[in-house]
Amino acid sequence: MTTLVWFRQDLRLADNPALHAAAERGPVVPVYVESFADEGEWAPGGASRWWLHQSLSALARDLAHRGSRLLVARGSPLEVLIALARECGATAITWTRRYEPAVIARDTRVKEGLRDAGLDAQSFNGALLAEPWTIANQSGRPFQVFTPFYKQLLRQLEVPEAIPAPTALLPPAQWPSSLPLDALALLPRIDWYREMAATWTPGEAGALEQLERFVDTALDRYRDARDRPAIPGTSRLSPHLHFGEVSPWTIWRRIEAAHAERGIDRAESRASKYFAELIWREFSHHLLHHFPHTPTEPLRTEFARFPWHEDARALGTWQRGRTGIPLVDAGMRELWATGWMHNRVRMVVASLLVKNLRLDWRHGARWFWDTLADADLANNTQGWQWTSGCGADAAPYFRIFNPVSQGERFDPDGAYVRRWVPELADVALAHIHAPWLAPSPPRDYPPPIVDLKASREAALAAYQSLRGR
Repeated sequence: MTTLVWFRQDLRLADNPALHAAAERGPVVPVYVESFADEGEWAPGGASRWWLHQSLSALARDLAHRGSRLLVARGSPLEVLIALARECGATAITWTRRYEPAVIARDTRVKEGLRDAGLDAQSFNGALLAEPWTIANQSGRPFQVFTPFYKQLLRQLEVPEAIPAPTALLPPAQWPSSLPLDALALLPRIDWYREMAATWTPGEAGALEQLERFVDTALDRYRDARDRPAIPGTSRLSPHLHFGEVSPWTIWRRIEAAHAERGIDRAESRASKYFAELIWREFSHHLLHHFPHTPTEPLRTEFARFPWHEDARALGTWQRGRTGIPLVDAGMRELWATGWMHNRVRMVVASLLVKNLRLDWRHGARWFWDTLADADLANNTQGWQWTSGCGADAAPYFRIFNPVSQGERFDPDGAYVRRWVPELADVALAHIHAPWLAPSPPRDYPPPIVDLKASREAALAAYQSLRGR
């Protein structure tokens, strides 16, 4: 019995329940359907589209090595899947579930339509450790604080057996027609992505290589090194996870195995800082599922009245990495060049935007959405609401990151700033994070866009006025 496998954000062969279920039934027809119109304003941004093109290319090669191929189509998934099923004689369709509100609504319609057409439609969890509706507090309600969510997930967690990648896939009796991948026009017309291409290896093989690199070089020092943007102290797996090139279960098993090899017992392993960060991703999806309005509206409703500024010039200066504040500019330039930014720096640049400049957090979220290769609606929403103080388990609004002290603490030798802000290459270390205080400030670097102390006080006053109302 031939089965269509509808690939989306599960662009891998191993640990893929939807693919495994299809392969057990008989011939498999893998297909990717470009349907960005269904995702509205949250269709993939420029950096994500570049990554998607590379990842689909890698998936097509991996399938070819197993005697299969990846079909590419564009349009309504329901219409495309029904047409393909009729063309190749498929009787079933499988796919991996996604959790964005618009996609859930679309997928519900697709499943009903496929079944109305007489096709067996099955979806699987291949993206999360625990699906959002499976974790609840003692009252049966969703969590809004991370620590109890984290503890509950660990209590419920059962690690499934690994599903190996198939060594071969049975082809259908007749292959349906397919678009060439280039027809999707995922690559931008302007060649701005050269450094992204030099930085990343999209695809399942690249994801597994990065996982091994993290285990070998950074896992043991993760707790201390993860906040240092100039050194490889983080996993850098977020884009691979977003596109499903590696499953969270594969990562979980590999980290537990590495801990066991180092003599760390299971309880201590599960309490590790890296697993807490992996579960933070789960928490973000939990929140998005239960509070689907949060990509555009604050979870804490009082922030709907917050007196944000509107300043297009300041926003553009922040986006271009020309604020005159080195750690912020380094982060924004790293983002533009590589499609990624170190997490510590993400918090600092976000804090400057929403607190010192007092610009609406949604401006930052939309910029990250277009420029991050790992632009994930759940993570992006939670991160910006956390920094701005309007989300679940949020940093209190009065916690305002000082980018100078953050730079001195986490980039103590200035290596990160010098890498991304070459105008400061010759500035003495004593002034690298506040060059405006140097005896001779660099001429080709702008002065600070804002007075950090005065803007902090203004932000706190705005917050107090909100509380007073």
